[in-house]
Order: sequence, then structure tokens, then C-alpha cells
Amino acid sequence: MPLSIATWNINSVRLRIDLVCAFLEAERPDVLCLQEIKCIEGNFPAGAFRKLGYEHQVVHGQKGYHGVAVVAKVPITEHVRRGFCGKDDARHVAVKIGGGELPIVLHNFYVPAGGDEPNPDVNEKFAHKLAFLEEMKGWLRGAETLGPAILVGDLNVAPLEQDVWSHKQMLGVVSHTPVETQLLEAVIEAGGWIDAMRHFVPPEEKLYTWWSYRAADWEASNRGRRLDHMWVTSPLRGRLLGLEVKREARGWNRPSDHVPVILRLAA
Repeated sequence: MPLSIATWNINSVRLRIDLVCAFLEAERPDVLCLQEIKCIEGNFPAGAFRKLGYEHQVVHGQKGYHGVAVVAKVPITEHVRRGFCGKDDARHVAVKIGGGELPIVLHNFYVPAGGDEPNPDVNEKFAHKLAFLEEMKGWLRGAETLGPAILVGDLNVAPLEQDVWSHKQMLGVVSHTPVETQLLEAVIEAGGWIDAMRHFVPPEEKLYTWWSYRAADWEASNRGRRLDHMWVTSPLRGRLLGLEVKREARGWNRPSDHVPVILRLAA
């Protein structure tokens, strides 16, 4: 059977559980990876997911901030929660899905946003972001040699010129500064990752997954960024079937500022 995986920074899963359930009922992905769930595991709305058939769940959360979770209709055979930069701020979980000799390893990341000032000497949040990406690069080095793997999540970097509404105006803005974009490209190169979203949408075309709450009319201004990513290792390249960016979700009632992305793979 084909496999569908969705990723979504939900910006509080308890606040937006109705939106999540509506999305799952409509799209029925096999796996949903959530970021910024903003709750501890004991407060995660596990029952709502189970009612929809998502019985397999792994949560790495903390009170009020950050947090990631994976819910699935397919079995999860193993899982790992990893801390980065000497912190346990609930920014990563990895699971194994699928049977056979080569199950898929699925990483779900929430990379630090980095604050507003793109100077690590004066902004600890930006320094943390760069250190986090450096650690990702080292830890995931050679990932393509480990078999089928997928990495998804809110990586808080829009690496390409067409991943932002204005490359020139965004060069000094956190998420699109050269130090961040070059570092994210180094993470991709070190792991041998394939940018699955740009596999389907050519690099010369605009592609966004996030629109700021600050815009009076997000759709009219369309000042978006591609902060959410889906990568695969080379054994999965030939299985890539399709991609959907659910842009309409940004216009739902009390939405997240991110929208879901769905990746479909052949069996």
C-alpha cells in the first residue's frame, strides 16, 4: 500500500485539536508529525487521535512550549527522543514505521526559531539555532547509508530564493540569512538528503508553508516563507509519488500560522 506522511506545526495541539481532527478526517494520512504541540505527554489529546484510528503515538513534549509528536495508523516499532545542545527542550522524536527488513526511520524536528536579531554574539536564541543545526549536521551525517529515512518538521529556515516572498528584503531577516541557509544546505549534504518538496515543485517556483499572523490579510499580501520541510534518503527517491501543501488551512478559523504538508510514497 502507498504511504502518506503529513507534517504540521500546529502551534498548540490542544487549542487546535478540532482543526487537526477535521484535517485527519478529510485527508487520512497514515502518519501525522506535529510540531509546537505545547504540552506535556500527559496532556496530549491522545483519545481524539485514537477515535480517528491513530492508535500509535509517540510524544516528546514539555509544558507550554515547543514539543513534537507522531501519531500513526501504521505500527511504530521503535522510537527515540533526542535532546540537542545539552537541552531537553522537546524538539525531536524519531520512529520506525513499516515492516520487513528495511523499515523507514522517520525523524520529526522542531528547530529553534532564533529570535529577531541575526547576530549570535548578541542574541542567544540565534546562537542556539546555529548550534542546533550544527549538531543536526553531525548527528545525521551519512544518513543515506542507513537505508530508507524521512526527515520532516518545522526547520525554521527558508533556504532557497523562491522559499520567501522577497529574497532581497529577507536576506537580513532570521530564517533566510546566508549563515542559516548555508548551514541548512550543509545539513542536507552531510546526510545525503533529497528535498522532497522541491522534487515536485521546481526551485524557480514560489513555495510557502508559513504566513505571519502580523499580516492584516495574509492571502492578499502573500508574504510567505517555506519553513516546513520534508526530506528523504536516496533509497526512497524512486518511491516519491506526490506532494500537497494545504494552503487553504491558513484561512481556517483560529489557524496555525503554518499549514500541513503531505508527502505520498509508493509501497
